[in-house]
Amino acid sequence: MELVSPNELTRPSSEIIEALNQAIAETAITTMLAQNFHWNVTGMGFGPLHDLFQKIYEDHFEAQDDLAERVKAIGGHAEGMLASMIKRSKVNEHNGHASDIEMIKIMAEAQEIIAQTLIGACDVASQCGDKLTEDLCVGRAREHQKFAWILKSHLASG
Repeated sequence: MELVSPNELTRPSSEIIEALNQAIAETAITTMLAQNFHWNVTGMGFGPLHDLFQKIYEDHFEAQDDLAERVKAIGGHAEGMLASMIKRSKVNEHNGHASDIEMIKIMAEAQEIIAQTLIGACDVASQCGDKLTEDLCVGRAREHQKFAWILKSHLASG
């Protein structure tokens, strides 16, 4: 059996790096969105939503780092400029002036957008034979889908 060096395990691809930077941008914007909603949520659901938005932004802050470190591990440049992230992201900023229900809907949609971006990144990584990036993207997509489900559960009636 021939051993493969760690450098050969991953074939760096500009497509993978681009996909991961897209995920970083959307995660960063959603991190700030969650923090903004955490600061500004009001109403009967204040307590649980305040806590949930904090859980989301703490998770996402760590996720940004994991994604950026993967970009660096495969030889890319992790884009860290906020203006570039805002321009690149499919998740939009929000000023925080919204009802608790609107905040939930906006945040759930953001979670679904990031999950789809990560699924796309997973597909790119798979095509390039990059199992480690594929695994990272699958795990992160699962977390975002879980947050979307939790958020949508707040909207369910009966």
